[in-house]
Amino acid sequence: VYLNLYPETMSSKNRISDHFIDADIYRKPWYAGGCDRKTADDALFRLNKDGAFMVRKSSGHDAQQPYTLVVFYNGRVYNIPIRYIPSTQQYALGREKKGEEHFSSISKIIENHQRNPLVLIDSQSNAKEATKLCYPVKP
Repeated sequence: VYLNLYPETMSSKNRISDHFIDADIYRKPWYAGGCDRKTADDALFRLNKDGAFMVRKSSGHDAQQPYTLVVFYNGRVYNIPIRYIPSTQQYALGREKKGEEHFSSISKIIENHQRNPLVLIDSQSNAKEATKLCYPVKP
């Protein structure tokens, strides 16, 4: 008997595989589900701690960019797209770039950047900063 504990995973045929790879995401203390950008930003500003973060569903509901990593650092909130790569069934952060890291799940991205700093790039000035993911937040 097959029991679907995550009915959300069945909503779109081209999203099924990526959700099953990381089905435990719904239980994570950093997963904010369908929370919108403003709610996520507000929650991180309220906490006001460098390295505070959460993962939310992307507002575009795009199968190639299903989630957004939201990070607070130095008085700013960064919204970093999490891309799904169907050909390898892996995830990557931000825009596609040469030599980028690929991960088997969203959880692996978070675990990696809890140990290793995540480079944050200012979209206006291209200034780079880095922080580890330290404080999981739910709105």
